[in-house]
Amino acid sequence: MKRLHVHVSVNDIPQSVGFYSALFAARPAVIKPDYAKWMLDDPRVNFAISTHSSNSPGIDHLGIQVEDGAELQEVYGRLKQAEAPMLEEGKTTCCYAQSEKSWIADPQGVSWETFLTTGESTVYGTSGPRVEALTPVEKGGACCGPKAA
Repeated sequence: MKRLHVHVSVNDIPQSVGFYSALFAARPAVIKPDYAKWMLDDPRVNFAISTHSSNSPGIDHLGIQVEDGAELQEVYGRLKQAEAPMLEEGKTTCCYAQSEKSWIADPQGVSWETFLTTGESTVYGTSGPRVEALTPVEKGGACCGPKAA
Protein backbone atom coordinates (compact mmCIF):
# COMPACT_ATOMS: atom_id res chain seq x y z
CA MET A 1 0.00 0.00 0.00
CA LYS A 2 1.36 3.39 -0.96
CA ARG A 3 1.82 6.28 1.47
CA LEU A 4 1.79 10.00 0.72
CA HIS A 5 5.02 11.79 1.62
CA VAL A 6 5.16 15.45 2.62
CA HIS A 7 8.44 17.18 3.46
CA VAL A 8 8.32 20.60 5.12
CA SER A 9 11.29 22.90 5.60
CA VAL A 10 11.40 24.40 9.10
CA ASN A 11 13.61 26.81 11.02
CA ASP A 12 13.40 25.18 14.46
CA ILE A 13 13.17 21.39 14.88
CA PRO A 14 12.19 21.27 18.60
CA GLN A 15 9.46 23.88 18.17
CA SER A 16 8.13 22.15 15.04
CA VAL A 17 8.27 18.70 16.66
CA GLY A 18 6.13 20.05 19.49
CA PHE A 19 3.60 21.53 17.07
CA TYR A 20 3.30 18.50 14.78
CA SER A 21 3.31 16.04 17.69
CA ALA A 22 0.26 17.86 19.07
CA LEU A 23 -1.39 18.07 15.65
CA PHE A 24 -0.89 14.36 14.92
CA ALA A 25 -1.31 13.20 18.55
CA ALA A 26 1.91 11.20 18.04
CA ARG A 27 5.63 11.54 18.61
CA PRO A 28 7.98 11.25 15.62
CA ALA A 29 9.13 7.77 14.55
CA VAL A 30 12.55 9.31 13.79
CA ILE A 31 14.02 12.37 15.46
CA LYS A 32 17.46 13.89 14.89
CA PRO A 33 18.81 17.39 15.61
CA ASP A 34 18.08 18.45 12.01
CA TYR A 35 15.21 16.14 11.02
CA ALA A 36 12.04 14.43 12.25
CA LYS A 37 9.60 12.02 10.63
CA TRP A 38 6.13 10.74 11.52
CA MET A 39 4.86 7.52 9.89
CA LEU A 40 1.13 8.01 10.34
CA ASP A 41 -1.61 5.53 9.51
CA ASP A 42 -4.51 7.96 9.83
CA PRO A 43 -4.03 9.74 7.49
CA ARG A 44 -1.55 7.35 5.84
CA VAL A 45 1.37 9.73 5.39
CA ASN A 46 5.13 9.90 5.82
CA PHE A 47 5.41 13.46 7.16
CA ALA A 48 8.96 14.81 7.51
CA ILE A 49 10.51 18.09 8.59
CA SER A 50 14.10 19.26 8.30
CA THR A 51 16.35 22.29 8.35
CA HIS A 52 18.20 21.21 5.17
CA SER A 53 16.28 23.11 2.50
CA SER A 54 17.64 25.98 0.48
CA ASN A 55 13.99 27.05 0.08
CA SER A 56 12.20 29.26 2.56
CA PRO A 57 10.22 27.44 5.28
CA GLY A 58 7.14 25.59 4.08
CA ILE A 59 6.37 22.70 1.74
CA ASP A 60 9.64 21.56 0.20
CA HIS A 61 8.46 18.56 -1.82
CA LEU A 62 5.82 15.84 -1.98
CA GLY A 63 6.11 12.18 -2.77
CA ILE A 64 4.75 8.68 -2.88
CA GLN A 65 6.42 6.06 -0.70
CA VAL A 66 5.91 2.46 -1.78
CA GLU A 67 6.34 -0.80 0.14
CA ASP A 68 8.02 -3.01 -2.48
CA GLY A 69 9.75 -3.09 -5.84
CA ALA A 70 6.58 -3.97 -7.76
CA GLU A 71 4.80 -0.86 -6.44
CA LEU A 72 7.88 1.21 -7.27
CA GLN A 73 7.83 0.00 -10.89
CA GLU A 74 4.07 0.67 -11.08
CA VAL A 75 4.48 4.28 -9.96
CA TYR A 76 7.56 4.77 -12.20
CA GLY A 77 5.36 3.69 -15.13
CA ARG A 78 2.79 6.34 -14.21
CA LEU A 79 5.49 9.01 -13.94
CA LYS A 80 6.67 8.19 -17.46
CA GLN A 81 3.09 8.64 -18.73
CA ALA A 82 3.09 12.17 -17.27
CA GLU A 83 5.45 13.16 -20.11
CA ALA A 84 7.62 15.41 -17.98
CA PRO A 85 11.38 15.27 -17.47
CA MET A 86 12.13 12.63 -14.85
CA LEU A 87 15.28 11.89 -12.90
CA GLU A 88 15.79 8.25 -11.99
CA GLU A 89 18.16 8.73 -9.07
CA GLY A 90 18.37 5.04 -8.17
CA LYS A 91 19.90 3.98 -4.86
CA THR A 92 20.68 6.85 -2.53
CA THR A 93 21.06 7.89 1.10
CA CYS A 94 18.60 10.54 2.18
CA CYS A 95 16.94 11.61 5.43
CA TYR A 96 18.73 8.98 7.52
CA ALA A 97 17.48 6.22 5.20
CA GLN A 98 18.65 4.09 2.28
CA SER A 99 16.24 4.41 -0.65
CA GLU A 100 15.71 3.93 -4.34
CA LYS A 101 13.95 6.89 -5.93
CA SER A 102 12.97 9.00 -8.90
CA TRP A 103 12.00 12.65 -9.17
CA ILE A 104 9.58 14.60 -11.36
CA ALA A 105 8.10 18.10 -11.22
CA ASP A 106 4.46 18.97 -11.87
CA PRO A 107 3.56 21.76 -14.33
CA GLN A 108 3.84 24.35 -11.51
CA GLY A 109 7.35 23.20 -10.60
CA VAL A 110 6.42 21.27 -7.42
CA SER A 111 8.97 18.46 -6.95
CA TRP A 112 7.60 14.95 -6.39
CA GLU A 113 9.68 11.95 -5.38
CA THR A 114 8.70 8.32 -5.66
CA PHE A 115 10.72 6.04 -3.40
CA LEU A 116 11.20 2.70 -1.72
CA THR A 117 12.99 2.79 1.63
CA THR A 118 15.35 -0.17 1.95
CA GLY A 119 17.10 0.55 5.25
CA GLU A 120 18.33 3.07 7.77
CA SER A 121 21.42 5.28 7.68
CA THR A 122 23.46 6.95 10.39
CA VAL A 123 23.93 10.05 8.21
CA TYR A 124 21.41 12.49 6.74
CA GLY A 125 22.63 11.94 3.19
CA THR A 126 23.28 14.06 0.16
CA SER A 127 21.61 17.30 -0.78
CA GLY A 128 20.47 15.86 -4.06
CA PRO A 129 21.61 15.69 -7.63
CA ARG A 130 21.67 18.63 -10.03
CA VAL A 131 18.74 18.24 -12.36
CA GLU A 132 18.35 21.42 -14.37
CA ALA A 133 16.14 19.61 -16.92
CA LEU A 134 13.61 18.56 -14.27
CA THR A 135 11.75 21.86 -14.16
CA PRO A 136 12.14 25.40 -15.47
CA VAL A 137 11.32 26.69 -11.97
CA GLU A 138 14.45 26.95 -9.84
CA LYS A 139 14.04 24.50 -6.97
CA GLY A 140 16.15 23.66 -3.97
CA GLY A 141 15.61 20.53 -2.02
CA ALA A 142 15.42 19.34 1.49
CA CYS A 143 16.91 15.95 2.13
CA CYS A 144 17.54 14.83 -1.37
CA GLY A 145 15.30 16.95 -3.52
CA PRO A 146 16.53 17.97 -6.94
CA LYS A 147 18.48 21.18 -7.25
CA ALA A 148 18.61 23.46 -10.26
CA ALA A 149 21.90 24.85 -11.51
